Amino acid sequence: MTVAEIMEAVKELKVMELSELVKALEEEFGVSATPVAVAGAVAGGDGAAAADAKTDFDVVLVDAGSSKINVIKAVREITGLGLKEAKEKVDTAPQTIKEAAPEAEANEIKEKLEAAGAKVELK
Repeated sequence: MTVAEIMEAVKELKVMELSELVKALEEEFGVSATPVAVAGAVAGGDGAAAADAKTDFDVVLVDAGSSKINVIKAVREITGLGLKEAKEKVDTAPQTIKEAAPEAEANEIKEKLEAAGAKVELK
């Protein structure tokens, strides 16, 4: 496989898949991608691309799955909503659970909801 073929494959990945790839590469090779990205931006790399990079995500509950009660509990914990409001969000999926959350928080919320049995997307 050539570098160009790898780059084309990476371009087709979704944000979450790309995040998982970066983590897997970091673990496999014992490196961190963060200093390289920061150094590139500081050194005057492609500043426009860095500025356009999405940093905030909306966490969208796509489907509650079969464990609806657990998903309602997770939604209540994440949002602070009452039982009725949380149940309403879960029943009327797809619903935005959290808007403009930083990437780390959005991933954490997604993991909690998926652990409860829900299908979640980050937009």
